[in-house]
Order: sequence, then structure tokens, then C-alpha cells
Amino acid sequence: MKATITSLRLKSWVSFFPLSLYALRIMKQLKGSGHIEFKKTGFGRMHYTMSLWKNEEDMRSFARSGAHLEAMRNSKKIAKEIRTITIDAESLPNWENAKKMLEQGKIIRF
Repeated sequence: MKATITSLRLKSWVSFFPLSLYALRIMKQLKGSGHIEFKKTGFGRMHYTMSLWKNEEDMRSFARSGAHLEAMRNSKKIAKEIRTITIDAESLPNWENAKKMLEQGKIIRF
């Protein structure tokens, strides 16, 4: 199985409002995606997500379509930095370990 961990550092507190709208649409898309588990946390300008998938194909299909694709295309409008890492996992890690793993992830800065 595959787990994806992502962090978003928002440009400002005001960016939380468009982030919330994107997140609402992504959550609707996620319901029919075939994912195994999903978690989110965050406050202020830092937000995190984790998702667990049966395989990489399902994960990529979700990421490259619908509301998630739209959010990725518009991420530079609200985010200062995005970090992401995909790992082989049987379950999602706890938040402390997930945040440490992100230190080794791919970094996109705007």
C-alpha cells in the first residue's frame, strides 16, 4: 500500500478561506476514490494531510483528476510552500512521525 503525506504553508491567514473551499471539494472527490484512510490537521498557516491507498495507480488517479487537480493548479495562489512524500506503508503514521518524514519530502516553493 502507499501513503501520501502533505503539508501546506499558506501565504497568509486569509488563504485559509480558499483552502477550505478546495478542501471541501476534495473531500467530496475523496469519498468515491477507493482510498483506505485519510487524516488532516492544521491551524493558522500550516495544514497537513495523510492518505492511504491500495496502490500507486489509485493514488495517482485521484491526485491527477477532479477537485484535487484543480487545487494543485491553483496552489501557488494560496501556498508559500508545499511538501509531500509518498511511502510504502500498511497504515498511516502518527502526526509526529509524519511531520519528520516530510523533512525528506519533495519541496515546492512559490
